[in-house]
Amino acid sequence: MGSSYKSAAFLIESRLAGAARGDADACFDLGIAYSSGAGGLEVDLVEAHKWFNLSALSGSIRAAECRAEVADEMTAREIAEAQRQARAWLNATQRRAA
Repeated sequence: MGSSYKSAAFLIESRLAGAARGDADACFDLGIAYSSGAGGLEVDLVEAHKWFNLSALSGSIRAAECRAEVADEMTAREIAEAQRQARAWLNATQRRAA
């Protein structure tokens, strides 16, 4: 495990906490990280789409644009999976907040 792995893990952990509170910027940052492989993270377009989608739902226009760009490189099945994961995340975080 190199330092890039540790920095990627820290980025994800810190942003997940914000995302769980409904922070659109944290969700956007996660989308960027997964779409670009930031900090040595493996590129994962399904994860990227999910996070851009969650950010867009919170009102981020930039996230909606990035979601569309990522979707252009994905299959219909991958997009459906990303949308399913976004719904699951919303359901889980809303239950915790209630």
